[in-house]
Amino acid sequence: MDREHPTPPREDAPPTLAGPMHLVVDGIEGTVARVELPDGTTADWDLASLPRGVREGDVVRLHVEHGDLEIEIDHAETARRRGEAQAQLDALNQATPGGEIDL
Repeated sequence: MDREHPTPPREDAPPTLAGPMHLVVDGIEGTVARVELPDGTTADWDLASLPRGVREGDVVRLHVEHGDLEIEIDHAETARRRGEAQAQLDALNQATPGGEIDL
């Protein structure tokens, strides 16, 4: 693509999402992955439709532009969210006399 003269989108091109969308893999059972969608609902997806090597807790980034789907594990976002969850758990555990919460 020419940086000074970008190609304008074709009028018949499919719409482009405003930005990337993130999903969280809540669970994997057999060939099915339960994913949490951005609106908080969950859906069962075929595991083969997700990136190879995806694990429970991974954040998956979807980006559609002019009909082309890009899907990948967002390792940085996964690490950020895991760190945030661990910090919350550590804070809860510090507030208990035994050092860990009992369920």
